[in-house]
Amino acid sequence: MSALPPVIACRNVWKIFGPDPKRFLASMDPGMSFDDIREAGYIAGVKDVSIEVNKGEMLVIMGLSGSGKSTLVRCFSRLHDITGGTIEVDGQDIMALVEKDLIELRRSKMGMVFQSFGLLPHRTVLENVAFPLEMRGQDKHTRRDRALEVIKLVGLEGREDYFPRELSGGQQQRVGIARSLAIEPDIWFLDEPFSALDPLIRREMQDEFLRLQQLLNKTIVFITHDFDEALRLADRIAIMKDGAVEQCDTPDQIVLHPATEYVRKFTEEIDKARVVHAGVLAKADARGEGDPVAATATVKDLAKLLVHDSRDIIPVQSEGAIIGGMNRQDALTVLLEAS
Repeated sequence: MSALPPVIACRNVWKIFGPDPKRFLASMDPGMSFDDIREAGYIAGVKDVSIEVNKGEMLVIMGLSGSGKSTLVRCFSRLHDITGGTIEVDGQDIMALVEKDLIELRRSKMGMVFQSFGLLPHRTVLENVAFPLEMRGQDKHTRRDRALEVIKLVGLEGREDYFPRELSGGQQQRVGIARSLAIEPDIWFLDEPFSALDPLIRREMQDEFLRLQQLLNKTIVFITHDFDEALRLADRIAIMKDGAVEQCDTPDQIVLHPATEYVRKFTEEIDKARVVHAGVLAKADARGEGDPVAATATVKDLAKLLVHDSRDIIPVQSEGAIIGGMNRQDALTVLLEAS
């Protein structure tokens, strides 16, 4: 996807919980399943995962409860020490860092937002947002200016002097997001940040989050168990089961070409026409005549055209250039599967 080196490179990573995990991993039969490992008295929180996160990418990690998604993200920031494998952040092996350097890495490069808002109840919005800057030792005026900047960014201008109890759930979550942004992190970890919100506020927060990402272009790892949320937000989705990554790909490819039966079941209720884009269906060697469609248009966006158009191949355009042709029948098949 990117010509630049990955921001996070995770190779053959294991996180095993149990009495002597490193010794167990060293002597373990490579073919042991998650259940085999459990029968031996251990839990494979992360099971031989290799994955990369590119600069400016939003990677969404999803799976059912207990699949290992939160454990994996805690390994990325070394909140968990891994049992085996390597994790590099900007080319640094984080397992080789001494505690002082690890703390500095987290403070200077990583922002974290969790499901529980974790706000300090006796501090105002401004004081909550400025808190990590206070911990950094920044002077009062500098941290106030930065806190006001991010409060405005998340749409809470005018509520700087409110206390958390005076805010709605969605507003409290915005404070949590502003606090994590205050340190200007390069990498942003979000663990089910919207799951405690009601559906309408959740949708609004997703919209807000997409707006922020467009402005800030952060490298983001976002955890959710909600496939609709993943489809709205992700550049790529990694689906986990029993500590392992079953498939990591773009939303289009996951719904069109599930790699395993588990992924197929995960996606079978999804309206593919809402997910699949013309650019994915376009073949570079196919050439059609007439007006092109945008590569970013979904099959659902093009439904009326597909039903009434008589062309076999429809040209597809990206940034003003024709990138290939979309077979109309292929697109209709996706559309009819959704009906």
